[in-house]
Amino acid sequence: MTATLAQADDTPDKHPGSVLYDAPLKVAEGVYSAIGATQPPTYENAGHNNNLSFIVTSDGVAVVNGGASWKLAEALHAEIRKITDQPVKLVINENGQGHSMLGNSYWAAQSVPILAHEDAVADFIDTEGPRGLKALKSYARENAEGTSIVEPTETFTERKDIQMGDTRIEVLHLGPAHSPGDTQVWLPDSKVLIAGDIAFSERMPPIFEGTCTLCWIETFETRLEPLGADIIVPGHGAPTDLATVRHGTVDYLKDLRAKIAEHLDAGGDLSQAYYVDQSQWTWMDTFDELATKNAGVVFSEMEFE
Repeated sequence: MTATLAQADDTPDKHPGSVLYDAPLKVAEGVYSAIGATQPPTYENAGHNNNLSFIVTSDGVAVVNGGASWKLAEALHAEIRKITDQPVKLVINENGQGHSMLGNSYWAAQSVPILAHEDAVADFIDTEGPRGLKALKSYARENAEGTSIVEPTETFTERKDIQMGDTRIEVLHLGPAHSPGDTQVWLPDSKVLIAGDIAFSERMPPIFEGTCTLCWIETFETRLEPLGADIIVPGHGAPTDLATVRHGTVDYLKDLRAKIAEHLDAGGDLSQAYYVDQSQWTWMDTFDELATKNAGVVFSEMEFE
């Protein structure tokens, strides 16, 4: 499987001449993903630090993630046109964060319908959109030009079944996980799951205030795993298999919860919780940025469980 050979790294720009961090990779027949940097958003990567995927069918293209900006969406569209003459007929946002929805401004200008979970839309409009746009203008500078807050044109709650030509696309909300309205795109015929931020492998999962890590583990184990995906495109990092994303997601969350439980049982407080031993996870990108923050959030979550 050629997709597993792709490895994200710290190269400043893997696709010179484009604002995209890297060119689209063929994941499976008709499925492509432009793999973003696994580091925080910077001027050098123009905010392309998540995966921008698309599905080419006999009746149009479905894009998964609007992108972090107008320019990133426009650049992805240019790459799509190199691969197919089929028009983009749908954009699916995987969550309410800026790098999923801020590029909606470009796609809306092309009159492309945009689909997202209702909770992700609320999160984007209330919090993530304004915060994300402010951050984008700060770090991306000229690459933020043209970007504005545009909400999706259609929402769903649990699932949306789509038939595009001979391709079945299941847009799913498997349950609570990383952020409100986390969305997964399942292609049952090819057994490819564009998982979004419910699944991590190379990059440390960020845990937000209000995230239920116990719920995240349960959703992954009881709803995602039974799908039986052969190829998983995580929200960040190279396409891989179930065992790899399970280790980078569920094993990490369980280990951190176990460490915090031990800390609580010993009478430890929040100030000490930040420094529980996470040394086995130092290999993950963004460890330095996220490990102590994650520990503090999980302490607050578990303190009164």
